[in-house]
Amino acid sequence: MNRGLFLSELLGAIADRGRQAIGLPRPAGPISPEAMRRLCASLLSGKGEASGVARAREILERWEGLDAGARLAFLHMLRDSFGVDHARLAVAVEAYRAQPGESAALALHAAAEPARQELLRRLNLAPGGMATLVRMREELLGHLADEPDLGVVDTDFRHLLSSWFNRGFLVLRRIDWSTPASILEKIIRYEAVHAINGWDDLRRRLEPRDRLCYAFFHPRLEDEPLIFVEIALTRAMPATIGELLADGRPLLDPREATTAVFYSISNCQEGLRGISFGNFLIKQVVEDLRRDLPGLADFVTLSPLPGFARWLAGQQGDPAADEALRLIAGDSWQEDETTRRQATRLLPPLAARYLVEARTASGAVIDPVARFHLGNGARLERINALGDLSPRALRQAHGLMVNYRYLLDDIEKNHELFAAGNAVAAAPAVTRLARASRAAPARSA
Repeated sequence: MNRGLFLSELLGAIADRGRQAIGLPRPAGPISPEAMRRLCASLLSGKGEASGVARAREILERWEGLDAGARLAFLHMLRDSFGVDHARLAVAVEAYRAQPGESAALALHAAAEPARQELLRRLNLAPGGMATLVRMREELLGHLADEPDLGVVDTDFRHLLSSWFNRGFLVLRRIDWSTPASILEKIIRYEAVHAINGWDDLRRRLEPRDRLCYAFFHPRLEDEPLIFVEIALTRAMPATIGELLADGRPLLDPREATTAVFYSISNCQEGLRGISFGNFLIKQVVEDLRRDLPGLADFVTLSPLPGFARWLAGQQGDPAADEALRLIAGDSWQEDETTRRQATRLLPPLAARYLVEARTASGAVIDPVARFHLGNGARLERINALGDLSPRALRQAHGLMVNYRYLLDDIEKNHELFAAGNAVAAAPAVTRLARASRAAPARSA
């Protein structure tokens, strides 16, 4: 039996017995914010395990039935009614000042923890509790831009979810054409980089022996993938997504492959945004591939540049940027052969500058995909003009794609340099391109 399903059924049985023990009726009809607050307070004050699971289940079932306004009110209640007990914290601070020591430090740590952290822990005991809490955080994330003071609630969610989704709890599974259809449907739906256009397209990515897919799962989320990576086995580093996804392409015996290409990495659960799995996923998959296919010598990506077009639009007044922007001003510039050749000359140096030099206000590398791979220890290897001419890639990156290379002997060094000072490990050809984008005089388009 599936362990996650067994645990869910066990918790469900405990919750049902707990309901009977405390006389808790099943949810019916709308519930007021004050009634929800009292339910949460009773969950925190309760001692019995069965009754606690029953109350947690009651709260989460009630939450599932709330409309958007009531769910926002619930988040406000978590913020306002289940924060830090400041009076208790002040006493703990004074006790520590009077007599510093391990015992006083532990008491201070306990007093500084918001009550909602323990509330979320207890809610997680309900059947399906973890899945509901992930959806609850997704709801929360949708309000943060307009209500930044809800950030204190998100801090508690992130703290707990980072522990619950620790790498030690995650299970790596191979996704192939024999995987249950319920999971394959989710792979189609969650693909975030290169849309999967139905079952035939999915089959082309999963069934051939030179195409692989791996995903992380959590035992408490049963058959919900958390993140997955699609891989092409090739003999060389690719420059375009078309050569990897083309229908009718030549098939390669995996034993003859020399290169593993990570061409799509998709996070599946919006409620787990900011909880990092990708670095663990790539490292685990590389280990498995090296074990199963010892002929593989190169591990690279074919990656998008999701912020390049926006950055380039902000460079008006720079001669090289102005020339490129004039060239690609039309909606169908990529259909003209002369314009394509000029774009191949003009865009890669600007993209190199964007990836190597552009920074956020806090000093971080500006491109999110670059931050991910460089943070994992990869090297910025090559910039490919006309790598992806899909409408989305043209809109976000004017068709460019990037290869990041995982040189196994350099991964740790690259990671440490990036972590210490945002140092971008780049191939010499890319650094030359970045310099050229500043040095080259503008030419007429």
